[in-house]
Amino acid sequence: MKHEWRKAERRFYLPKRKPETLTVPPLSFAVLAGKGNPNIPAFARYIEALYAVSYTVKMTAKRLDQPPEGYLDYTVYPLEGLWSLSSKGQAVYDGTLDKDELVFHLMIRQPTWVSAAWFNEMRSIALKKKGNELIEKVRLETIEDGRCVQMLHVGPYDDEPASFAQMEAFCHEQGLTRRSKNHREIYLSDVRKTAPEKLKTVLRFQVGEAQKSSM
Repeated sequence: MKHEWRKAERRFYLPKRKPETLTVPPLSFAVLAGKGNPNIPAFARYIEALYAVSYTVKMTAKRLDQPPEGYLDYTVYPLEGLWSLSSKGQAVYDGTLDKDELVFHLMIRQPTWVSAAWFNEMRSIALKKKGNELIEKVRLETIEDGRCVQMLHVGPYDDEPASFAQMEAFCHEQGLTRRSKNHREIYLSDVRKTAPEKLKTVLRFQVGEAQKSSM
């Protein structure tokens, strides 16, 4: 039996094109942090490093006669990113985004059976095979998003503000407040093969109860 995230975890990865609430539990990720404009060629090296480690984890375990305890074959999860602004970018932010000041944590989710020891071993194998120095900086981390609002954005990344506006309006209607301007993106499309107007991206941010004013 193979774990297919598109079928088994639709709520986390395949939302509708309108805002909705959900609670995201602690999940394990291969994470690589960085800063700068995602449109420059060097950004691709971060993505390559994450996929190199993630596919080494999957394919090595699949080939072993005695795979790690709890092993179950699976489809590699999609690329995700947590996005924020540097302190400098936050200080001058006026609604116009300076992409050079973006801070990101790119990540690919890992199955629950992946231990820290196994992950580190697979990272070493990937580094020797691929030679991408960023692989050394990939870490296994547990991240809990908790209560969130999310929706599916279809179209160019630069059009995401319109979807975020819908999400924030939904929060106001539901008595929720966005905890920060930081947000998560889950990339369901291959940007190399997909027209910008057809790109599918899950947008998600953390929320809490809106504070009621005392009159």
